[in-house]
Amino acid sequence: DIGFDISSGQLNNIITEGHGSFHDEKDAILEVGLSVSPYINVDDTTARHEGKNGYCTHIGNELFATFHSTDSKSRVNFLKILCAGRIEYTINATALSYMMSQNLAQEPLSSITTQLFKVFKNEASWNECLTSLGIDKELHIRIITEAALIGALVENGFNTEMVIVSDDAGQFNVLIHSLCWVHAERLINKLIGLTDEQKEAVASVRSDIWDLYTSLKEFKENPNEQKKAQIETKFDEIFTQKTCFATLNKALERIHRNRAELLRVLHFPDTPLHNNLSENDIREYVKRRKISGSTRNEAGRRCRDTFTSLKKTCRKLGISFWDYLKDRLSGYNELPFLPDLIKLKAKHVFS
Repeated sequence: DIGFDISSGQLNNIITEGHGSFHDEKDAILEVGLSVSPYINVDDTTARHEGKNGYCTHIGNELFATFHSTDSKSRVNFLKILCAGRIEYTINATALSYMMSQNLAQEPLSSITTQLFKVFKNEASWNECLTSLGIDKELHIRIITEAALIGALVENGFNTEMVIVSDDAGQFNVLIHSLCWVHAERLINKLIGLTDEQKEAVASVRSDIWDLYTSLKEFKENPNEQKKAQIETKFDEIFTQKTCFATLNKALERIHRNRAELLRVLHFPDTPLHNNLSENDIREYVKRRKISGSTRNEAGRRCRDTFTSLKKTCRKLGISFWDYLKDRLSGYNELPFLPDLIKLKAKHVFS
């Protein structure tokens, strides 16, 4: 229609085939991004593939953004993504600690302890190990697998001081986890009082929460022990109070149970107080899902993830994505390797 004689199959090949160097650069972005960052923002959304609902997980911060489409959004899946292409299973002290924190039953715990300090290089050998030990209950397999993946991450040098910021989706609650204040406050914001007294109670609590939020922002700018203690006290005052509105009281109790995650910034001042960055980055997938439907094969799904990751990362690094594509496709490679730019910028952003 616009004067080009080209088949849809050829157009498909241009878009999805022969992009190994782009995939490699995207994989390196995640590996380097995780190694230099004190925190990451994470989120997920549905991303259809082959006519079925799948999921896309976003991992990033001010330096980079990567997208990973899979058929699952479980914690095991998230941990595999964090492995950045090096998926292994290791039973070590960290793994045992995780299993005990998840209240794993004594029998499977004793069985898996016999594999202490062993490393399983692939999923097949790991599944073979579980079968040989007689561990066959789905819950036990899930907990032990999560633990082994965490153990392997630690063993391979994963930054265990890095904070993972999310909107309270359960699969992201691993290692050092921090919650988004905006999502937490929505529990209060959506309440509708039936009487003037209940409406006033909701308004008063919301005002107190945003005053506390302002205090947290001030703490990030100037951390000190006195301010930290004041914020902790104020948090407990707000979220343990009893109002005239029973539903409001239950919402406050629920938020208070997440005290450690919501006050993570008091111990890691660099940590963002919300997850807006991740939500903004992943919005493109929501738009694409509404317009384009699903990818049809694995090559298409991988290219969708890769080029969205490269585009978003270029934007964060101040590089024109069009210039980046021309540079790489021409073979000139005059623009630096994006992971190298991430390392350089991290020294200024997180110094």
